[in-house]
Amino acid sequence: MQLPSLCQGWRLRAALAALAFSTLSWSAEPADAPPGSAAAEYVIGPGDTLDVYVYREDDLSTQVPVRPDGRITTPLVEDMVAVGKTPSQLARDMEKVLSAYIRTPKVSISVAEAVSARSQVRVTGSAVTPRALPYREGLTVLDVVIEVGGLSEFAAGNRAQLVRQEADGRITRKRVRLTDLLEKGDQSQNLVLKPGDQLVIPETRF
Repeated sequence: MQLPSLCQGWRLRAALAALAFSTLSWSAEPADAPPGSAAAEYVIGPGDTLDVYVYREDDLSTQVPVRPDGRITTPLVEDMVAVGKTPSQLARDMEKVLSAYIRTPKVSISVAEAVSARSQVRVTGSAVTPRALPYREGLTVLDVVIEVGGLSEFAAGNRAQLVRQEADGRITRKRVRLTDLLEKGDQSQNLVLKPGDQLVIPETRF
């Protein structure tokens, strides 16, 4: 009498293993990431900590927090707006200022610690534990769904939406079929996320 249940349990474990394998295979191909990916478009926010390196100028290189007013101050560069810029944009702006003091400055900036709301993604609605999660390079829809414990009992997974604020201020919404991703391994639904994204999971209509 227990044989069908055992078979069903084995089939479920096999399906989950296949999904995990396909996910690993899919995410292990960073060379296929399109230009303008989330990693290239990280936007600095208040509270972030930046590593500023000026080539061959150790006295000008420093680590600096982004103040609540959105500005930073480093040697020879005072009160420069950082919020809303990518690290490369901020580096080019700093080079313009430093060119008044040194010849052909070369600045590189990296985010040492990302703590602002801009550096988070949020999962809201019918997840097991909906919450904000820290953004990291290459973060995908499947990653955040796993981190929030999956879908709740009454989630309408195939009616989920990815809400994003574009660089020009527009709010865009894209349908994400989470149930197909989780149960069928449909990797076309495993979108790469950007800082500030919100994944909204509605409840089933009764």
